[in-house]
Amino acid sequence: MSIFIFFVGSAQLTLSGTSIIEKNDCNRTVVLPCYATNLIQNSEKFMFVTWTSQGVIIFSYHGGTKNINRHPSFSSARLLSPSELIKGVASLAIDSRQAVVGNYSCKVTESNREGKIRMQLVNSSVDSCDDETSEKCGSWFLLMEKAVIISLVCFLVILCAAQLTFIGLKYEIESQRKVCTIVALVIFAILVGVGAALFMQDGYTVENQAGLGLLVIPAVILVPLQYVMFGIVFDSLLQATLALIGLKLLGFIIAIVGFALCVSACPPLHGSVLIAGSAIMAIASLLSLAYILIMGSRMKDHPHPGKAVEEPLNDAKGVMLE
Repeated sequence: MSIFIFFVGSAQLTLSGTSIIEKNDCNRTVVLPCYATNLIQNSEKFMFVTWTSQGVIIFSYHGGTKNINRHPSFSSARLLSPSELIKGVASLAIDSRQAVVGNYSCKVTESNREGKIRMQLVNSSVDSCDDETSEKCGSWFLLMEKAVIISLVCFLVILCAAQLTFIGLKYEIESQRKVCTIVALVIFAILVGVGAALFMQDGYTVENQAGLGLLVIPAVILVPLQYVMFGIVFDSLLQATLALIGLKLLGFIIAIVGFALCVSACPPLHGSVLIAGSAIMAIASLLSLAYILIMGSRMKDHPHPGKAVEEPLNDAKGVMLE
C-alpha cells in the first residue's frame, strides 16, 4: 500500500493517508485514515471534517458547534479519535457491515484553509492474522470447517433421537421422565438450528460467535440425557455405560476448550480442537446407540430387569389376597 500527500498551494492543508484500504471477514471495524499535518490554530472550534463516499456525504463534524451529521446508511460512522482532532487526526471508523467497498474522500477545513484526500476501500482475503493490527486477518472459519462443525452437532441430535425412539418403543417410560427427556432434546435441537443459522453468516461478528456458542455449549445437556437413557434400559449402570458417558463428557470438555480458543481470535486459534471434541461426542453417541441396540436385542424375549423383579412380587401379592 502506498502513502501519499496531497498539496494544493501554501494556503491549503496538507492531508496524508493510505490510498488503498483492505477489509475482510475478520474486520469488525474499518478505519479510513486521514491526517492533517500542517494545522496552524490547533483549535477544534475552527475545524470542519467532511467524509464522502461515491460523491455522497456520509459523515460531517463541525468542531465549533460539536454538530455531527451521518448518512442513514453509515449510522456507525464516527471519528476514530475525537480528542486528537486538534492534532490533525480526522480518520473515520465504520462498522465493517456498513463499510461498503468503493471510493472515499476526506476533507478537513481549518478556518479558510482546507485539504482533501481520496482513497479506495477494497475486499481482501489474508491467510493469517497480525497480532499488532487487527485489520489484517483472514476469514474466521472456512466454509468446510463450518460445514463439519454443524454436521457433527446435527449428527449428535439424530443419534440422541434414535436412542430415545428405540427406548421408547421397547421399554415403558414414566410419563414425567419421558416428557422431560423429549423436551430437553427438542430444546437442544432448536438451539442447534438457531446456532447453525447464525454461525453460517459471513464475517466475524457477535452473531457468528453467538451461533458457535449455541452449537457447542448446550451440548452439555447430552451428558445427563445419556445417563437417563442408560438408566431406563439398565437397572444399574455397567462399566461400559459409564465409560461411554465419560467419553461423551470428555468430548464436550475438549469442544468447550476449542470454543474458548476460537471465539476470541480471527482466524480461529486451534479450530481443530473444537472439531475434535465434537467428533468425540459423536463417536460416543454412536457407540451408545450401538450398545443399546445390541443389549436391547439380546433382551428382546426378556422383560426389563426392573420389571422382572416387579412381576413376581405382584403375582405373590395376588395369591396372598386370594
